[in-house]
Amino acid sequence: MTAIATLTMNPALDIATATPEVRPTEKLRCGAPRYDPGGGGINVARVIHALGSEARAVFPAGGPAGAMLGQLLVAQGVEYAAVPIAGQTRESLTVHEETSGKEFRFVLPGPELSAHEQDAVFETLAALDPKPAWLVASGSLPPGIGEGFAKRLAETARGLGARLVLDAPGKVLRAEAGLGVYLVKPNLGELEDMAGVKLDDHDKACAAARNLIAEGVAEVVVLSLGSKGAQLVTDTICEHFEAIRVESVSAVGAGDAMLAGLVLALSRGDSLPDAMRFAMATGAAATLRPGTQLVVREDVERLLPGLG
Repeated sequence: MTAIATLTMNPALDIATATPEVRPTEKLRCGAPRYDPGGGGINVARVIHALGSEARAVFPAGGPAGAMLGQLLVAQGVEYAAVPIAGQTRESLTVHEETSGKEFRFVLPGPELSAHEQDAVFETLAALDPKPAWLVASGSLPPGIGEGFAKRLAETARGLGARLVLDAPGKVLRAEAGLGVYLVKPNLGELEDMAGVKLDDHDKACAAARNLIAEGVAEVVVLSLGSKGAQLVTDTICEHFEAIRVESVSAVGAGDAMLAGLVLALSRGDSLPDAMRFAMATGAAATLRPGTQLVVREDVERLLPGLG
């Protein structure tokens, strides 16, 4: 039984390559490209699969890049349900500059989804069999998504009997009092925008997160702080988790990996603090691999003992 489903409204065919140096005007000779299925929810499903469990990825797909997404997911053994669309699935390019070690990320916009195509995505979610216990919606939104997206998503999750975990642009959460999702994962900038003030210490961030909880947006807030770790906030918990220090190779997909680890641990019955520790190890493990490769299970297992 697949207990976890993910939704990616703006998936991407991720392409990763390397070149000695990034310079303007000149032709840049690159190494052999690596292709991976990408976008927030798809990455979450890939990481969960890499960690020995299963998740079904739901996403709209169109054109050659959309077809390739399905082929790559089959090759990786990840379950999916692709909803056909008229537009072309976007591509994203990550270039590693060998001389400096810097990473350049070029992210193209996604296709606009018609109202009919959006309906088809939600119908696919509602018809999932078996019904998932957890629904993770993650990633950017393409043009055409209306203001009621989050509310409709929450209603769909309730119809499935699933706990909804939402990692979406901050604008999706604005003015969504009473949304009633289980967990949201804003970054610090998004939470500051919603609070309307600078959140320059953990107490202020905790208070702002608890405002979201008091307004009925979510039961749990996980605040992503980048290199400074993350903060777990409920109505009774406000705990900071330091980032695990590793020799980072690439930051691509680290946030998605963290979310995957969190949801996987919660689906197994871990407490929120224990799930956060597993999530921090999973996010750190993602940075150890180049480009869009995401997570290797052995890296996570190696990092976990250091969490205490």
